[in-house]
Amino acid sequence: MTSTSKPARWASALYEGVVTHNRLRPKRHKLRYSVFSFLLDLDEIDDLAARLRLFSRNRFNLFSFHDRDHADGAGQNLRTRLEAILAEHDLADCASRIELLCYPRLLGFVFNPLSVYFCYRADSGLGAVLYEVSNTFGDRHSYLIPVGPGAIDDKGVLRQSCAKGFYVSPFIDMVADYHFRIRIPGENVAVAIRETDARGAFLNAAFVGDRNALSDRKLFGAFIRYPLMTLKVVAGIHWEALHLWRKGMTFHKRPAPPQSPVTYVLATGTAATQAGKR
Repeated sequence: MTSTSKPARWASALYEGVVTHNRLRPKRHKLRYSVFSFLLDLDEIDDLAARLRLFSRNRFNLFSFHDRDHADGAGQNLRTRLEAILAEHDLADCASRIELLCYPRLLGFVFNPLSVYFCYRADSGLGAVLYEVSNTFGDRHSYLIPVGPGAIDDKGVLRQSCAKGFYVSPFIDMVADYHFRIRIPGENVAVAIRETDARGAFLNAAFVGDRNALSDRKLFGAFIRYPLMTLKVVAGIHWEALHLWRKGMTFHKRPAPPQSPVTYVLATGTAATQAGKR
């Protein structure tokens, strides 16, 4: 199967790799899954959909991207919504280019536990990262963190932190902090999250993947290698939850989601909601 496009001209790409989770306490538990993710330049999605037979925007295909699967779910053009979010937090200059690392819809189904937006300035410097978290209860919340001086080390690894403010797993307390370590997308990408509480680290999770140019051939190959992957993500979450329940993990009651859809995090790691900043 061939594509009529020229994939090398796109910033968008397909990353194939693995997701790992390592729970350290109170019960040890590990998982490892082979997955793939899309890196989508939000300015290229329509061109991708026009040139690739197996990819569409806002309509059914083998692979597709739907605006309503992200942000507030209203279906507004995602770039327009991201521009508004950045402007609301005095980060309008970080909307020159926005790239999204996420799972695509596969045969019409998707669930993204974490989607990561890389927001660049006109000089190509990374200005902010938005971490969009979804839970299996249908809730979604984002953490917006500017990239401060020294946040990216000489190896190209970005380090950021924030307090947890959104319920994700019934087996994890709400009193916790996230520590992100990200290798900015290039020939490979890595998104690692260390979750800590007053006693230290208790969960490490990561996605590590290698870049492939987007083409119909690559898409079809990914479909063959990872059949029904997005459905398996949800099935895997519930299967692992069953294992944790059988191990006697404490069940934490689900609180109401945050009133604001975005938590703005200062460079120091101190969080302030949208309303608080405004």
